[in-house]
Amino acid sequence: MKDKIISYFGIDKHGSTIRREILAGFTTFISMAYILFVNPTVLGAAHMDKGAVFTATALASAFGCLMMGLYAKYPIATAPGLGVNAFFAYSVVIGMGIPWQTALAGVFVAAIIFLLITVFKLREMIIDSIPQDLKYAISAGIGLFIAFIGMKSAGIIVANKSTLVGLGTFQGQTWLSIIGFVLMAVLMLLNVPGAIFIAMLVAAIIGMVTGLIPAPHQFISSAPSLAPTFGQAIKHVTDINTMQLVVVVITFLLVTFFDTAGTLVGLAQQAGFMKDNKMPRVGKALLSDSSAMLVGSVLGTSPIGAYVESSAGIAVGGRTGLTAVTTGVLFILGMFFSPLLTVVTSYVTAPALIMVGVLMAGNMARISWWDKLEIAIPSFVILATMPLTYSIADGIALGVIFYPITMITAKRGKEVPPLMYVLFFVFLIFLWILQTGE
Repeated sequence: MKDKIISYFGIDKHGSTIRREILAGFTTFISMAYILFVNPTVLGAAHMDKGAVFTATALASAFGCLMMGLYAKYPIATAPGLGVNAFFAYSVVIGMGIPWQTALAGVFVAAIIFLLITVFKLREMIIDSIPQDLKYAISAGIGLFIAFIGMKSAGIIVANKSTLVGLGTFQGQTWLSIIGFVLMAVLMLLNVPGAIFIAMLVAAIIGMVTGLIPAPHQFISSAPSLAPTFGQAIKHVTDINTMQLVVVVITFLLVTFFDTAGTLVGLAQQAGFMKDNKMPRVGKALLSDSSAMLVGSVLGTSPIGAYVESSAGIAVGGRTGLTAVTTGVLFILGMFFSPLLTVVTSYVTAPALIMVGVLMAGNMARISWWDKLEIAIPSFVILATMPLTYSIADGIALGVIFYPITMITAKRGKEVPPLMYVLFFVFLIFLWILQTGE
């Protein structure tokens, strides 16, 4: 059995081991386990049953992870995307007054369109057409973005009325994040295997010992019923009969499309999978997240996509699909051990996000021709706007819009791939939809 696992996932070819892949999968799960609790809270604001959303989140995430691991054979995990779930709840349901059942139907339709353009390899063509320099910028930008999320989750940066953001007050659980990050840095500099995971584990233990994190009162609980949300997306497809709802579907499609595409490219860049500016098996990876989005809508959750927290597992050494499979299995088990997951708070996972941000931001050094403004400007726009707009998709959109403009101005328009000109107009429409749709 061990030999079959090694052979199927190509573990030896990637210079990894079964133990390392499983540890990486566990690390990825710990880094993104918060979505099991955050997603029900966000969608609960749209009057969806929190228990059903919890189970739907776990099952849909597990399905996507297993597809990504067994079919695409990438160490990339999937789950409901942050940001798009807020759009679902606050903009579509609460803001537009659209029933959550109809909003789920919108996700379902968007997922079907996703599958179609994936089968016809349109998504693959788009990803392959993005210039190498912009791919490095996307990867580094995602690093800055998740580091920002980590610092915000830790309370290191907080909202400030005068300057938008400012330095937080270091007290309580914020110190857990600081201690975790310092320990993580020390262990990584000493080349200790599993440094990220070990540091998070120590931070969680310190939190329980000091009382900053409450110890769980029970270990096992039954999974909540899916009945309130299951199948509602299919039942309400016929409700999508107005231009407003068409805009909602298009928005789900575009936001998830470019968010996932950017995340996949960034993670593939971090793991060293990119070859000749192309991501091997990208079609299978895209089909995996498209299928997960479709399944998730039927179960009862907002759009599923590749997760940037997968970078934590990749940083630990995960290089094969076994990492994603491990994460998927843990999502299934997580349904029954939800009390234990409360121990891994955002303060415990925050140091991992910051550290991975450090690692991914290193791709800035690989962007060529920083002395060429036609490359530097769109690259910098991507790097700056991803964290500042709190959106991977917005950062990519703005960077891709600037790229043809700067290249044409520098009389290098012929070097721009034809599809990039198409994307220029697509992203203009994308931004217009976001502005008018919200």
